[in-house]
Amino acid sequence: MRFVFPPVRRSRNPLVRALSLVAGLALLGVLLVFGVVVLGVLVAGGLVFFAVRQWKLAAARANGAVGPQPQAARPKDPDVLEGEFVVIQQGRPVHHH
Repeated sequence: MRFVFPPVRRSRNPLVRALSLVAGLALLGVLLVFGVVVLGVLVAGGLVFFAVRQWKLAAARANGAVGPQPQAARPKDPDVLEGEFVVIQQGRPVHHH
């Protein structure tokens, strides 16, 4: 079974055609303006979030409360393997998390 839309009846009156065209363009304009407003709100929110984050980081640096060093800044010990390990002992069941 196939779903078929009923045929679109276009008015022959040129005034009705022009008004429907203007109404369609107005609706398109409203949607475009709404999209631009939403985009502006998202950009403004992102900028406020970024500014507050940078301000908090600058305040923490000024107070001497510097966070952990980045991974690249730490000296690497060649005898240390990095990763998560589980020690398995004989005779005990192993419980994985």
